[in-house]
Amino acid sequence: MQNHLLSIIEDLSLVRKNSPLVHNITNYVVMNNTANALLAVGASPIMAHAIEEVEEMITISGALVINIGTLSEPWILAMEKAVAKAVKLSKPIVLDPVGAGASQLRNSTIRRILDAGSPSIIRGNASEILSTLSSSGKTKGVDATDSSESAIETAQTLSRVTKGVVVVSGATDYIIQNEAIHKTSNGDPMMTKVTGLGCTASALCGAFAAVQNDHLRAATSAMAVMGIAGEMAKTKSTGPGSFQVHFLDALYEMKEDDIRKFYKET
Repeated sequence: MQNHLLSIIEDLSLVRKNSPLVHNITNYVVMNNTANALLAVGASPIMAHAIEEVEEMITISGALVINIGTLSEPWILAMEKAVAKAVKLSKPIVLDPVGAGASQLRNSTIRRILDAGSPSIIRGNASEILSTLSSSGKTKGVDATDSSESAIETAQTLSRVTKGVVVVSGATDYIIQNEAIHKTSNGDPMMTKVTGLGCTASALCGAFAAVQNDHLRAATSAMAVMGIAGEMAKTKSTGPGSFQVHFLDALYEMKEDDIRKFYKET
């Protein structure tokens, strides 16, 4: 635990010191929330979807985050082009397979993205991770109907296929690369009442991967910071509305002492 704790502290400091530019091709439901969260944690967001400019944006960015929450064919084409460029430039790629298994469009989009290039990190709930590799996940919209524990074996297989890190979000987050499994248990149930916090977690993974070449460590740090911010926010909020405000404040205000106080590793 002590090693992970120190890594989280160091990696958050790196994000704040370097302020990496994170290119997000994400869904319009959460775009504003995601950009604000990246700013609050110390990164710099850019939301660019036009196929005519995504390659240029990748060139100047530290990481690419692909989120399939609201799809259309022009956006899918832009995602494919951005992923291919990121692979060519060896930039880290984070894939958030929002609602995987809910429709054929989502499933085919995931296949197209994976064909364009293997993500450094895939982050989703258990149902999304199960459905990313197969059709075995039971997806209701974008909500998880499977426990995070149920997706561990699938996540390991997916990690071997992509040669990257797979994060299964839940009450316990599992951060997996091949046989290595890291776990964090921070967070609060209120986080499930605010739309887009999963998308925020994926964006934070991009910010941390931009400054930390060990992507297993980067994802672990990002998920821990995400969960700690949730716990800090809950101490000041009375409901989902105020929680969103206090969550952003927690990302901005988080100090080493907060990480030492709140961090849980099971």
